[in-house]
Amino acid sequence: MSTATDTDAQPRGKAPAGERVADWADGRLGIYSLARANMRKIFPDHWSFMLGEVALYSFIIIILTGVYLTLFFHPSMEEVVYHGPYVPMQGVRMSEAFASTLDISFEVRGGLLIRQIHHWAALVFLCAMFVHMMRVFFTGAFRKPREVNWLFGFLLFFLGMLTGFTGYSLPDDLLSGTGLRFIEGVFLSIPVVGTYISMFVFGGEFPGMDLIPRLYPVHVLLLPGIMLGLLVAHLILVFYHKHTQFPGAGKTNKNVVGMPLLPVYMAKAGGFFFLVFGVIAVISAIATINPIWTIGPYRPDQVSTGAQPDWYMGFAEGLVRVMPGWEINAWGHTLVLGVFIPIVAFPLVLFAIGFYPFIEGWITGDKREHHILDRPRNAPTRTAFGVAWLTAYFVMLVGGGNDLWATHFNLSINSITWFVRIGFFAGPVLAFIATKRICMGLQRRDKDKVLHGRETGIIKRLPHGEFVEVHAPLTQEQMHVLTQHEQPKAYELGPEVDENGVRRKVGASQKLRARLSKSYYGKDAFIPKPTSEEYKEITSGHGHH
Repeated sequence: MSTATDTDAQPRGKAPAGERVADWADGRLGIYSLARANMRKIFPDHWSFMLGEVALYSFIIIILTGVYLTLFFHPSMEEVVYHGPYVPMQGVRMSEAFASTLDISFEVRGGLLIRQIHHWAALVFLCAMFVHMMRVFFTGAFRKPREVNWLFGFLLFFLGMLTGFTGYSLPDDLLSGTGLRFIEGVFLSIPVVGTYISMFVFGGEFPGMDLIPRLYPVHVLLLPGIMLGLLVAHLILVFYHKHTQFPGAGKTNKNVVGMPLLPVYMAKAGGFFFLVFGVIAVISAIATINPIWTIGPYRPDQVSTGAQPDWYMGFAEGLVRVMPGWEINAWGHTLVLGVFIPIVAFPLVLFAIGFYPFIEGWITGDKREHHILDRPRNAPTRTAFGVAWLTAYFVMLVGGGNDLWATHFNLSINSITWFVRIGFFAGPVLAFIATKRICMGLQRRDKDKVLHGRETGIIKRLPHGEFVEVHAPLTQEQMHVLTQHEQPKAYELGPEVDENGVRRKVGASQKLRARLSKSYYGKDAFIPKPTSEEYKEITSGHGHH
């Protein structure tokens, strides 16, 4: 009787190469467990979440096109005489930076298209970031536990502005040189240390010979590296926290309703990336941006007509343009308030938005986690603040282009300047009041919908001759959306004396918090939600048709 041995067993076939590589990687990196934990993560399916994806994909496009452009750009301010294919510039003295940008545009295969894609992608990135942050702001998605992630997003936007400015300064054309002259004026307006900062940045008197070589590593290495780190941290926190979602049936603070990351969401995201890339490529192919060959190289004795920065710097430009030319002369020194005040105000306004989640958390005293988004109408004070800030921002954009508004619409530039000065203070106040009233009106309409149903447009005549409109009752899901929000009470200081009859000591910060909390949660900020008693009385037929 024979016995089976190991050598008698049938040899096991080799596993596919892909499986062997996956097993090797899993034994060292734990990929399987990582995939099981994250690849089935649920993402809500709502169009507004695509705004963040547009920003992400635009950033990827910027990196890819930027790497290509670094192969041909020469960050040098050494003067050369141009002898390239662009005839109108032949024989003109210019920097190597400007000459290499011309070569990229006219000699490198696909160079002009890549330049255009790079510039347009930067504009789309900042625009998408701006709109994405406004969506997060108006829906309250920045609340606990996402305050730090909001701060990361804000820093990404701020660093994106700096990266964009350093980027369009590199070609050393007349437009970018005018912008750098503006920055030199900003440095010189800083008391005591302004001249030292200017000499350090420009390597001597403006424009110097070191500025472009110094801006280049900042633009291609330092700022993108920091932004990439912030972006990775931002995405990690998005994965770590449960995703926010709009109110609806079955959606709570303890779950996420949507589609899994693999395969559905990943497939849609991949297709959306190529859609964004395609749209930016089409725009870049048909809409010229920054045609440096028509502007010419920078010369300190010239300023380009209609010089405008990219839109995201228009706010700062507008502040400087409409600020009165105030100066203080003392002890042989001049303090240029007309430049210094706007440049101090610009970052203060931006950073107030960056730290807003912490400010609101302190005012409201809300320490709970929030994964269900607010409808903007249900947070009227916050919504009004956001609209007021946007109003101030867009008014200053008008100020940043006051010369173009004057020439294109045959208006007086002085009238435009005074309009912007008045609008900067009056516009946000009017916008705040109007927005808050609109939110209150929408809350009142939601309450009427819950109690009476939605209007159908059908008119019915009653037996006694009265005409009324027929209302259809809302579905349970619709009623849930209109009534699921909370209406917290305002923070109160409490009694003036304690249980022993001793007057309590109340600090100024507590008084300020109570006053601000009243503006958020006071009687003037909410229309009370319909109660179950009101609903039963209406639906039982008492007091209505």
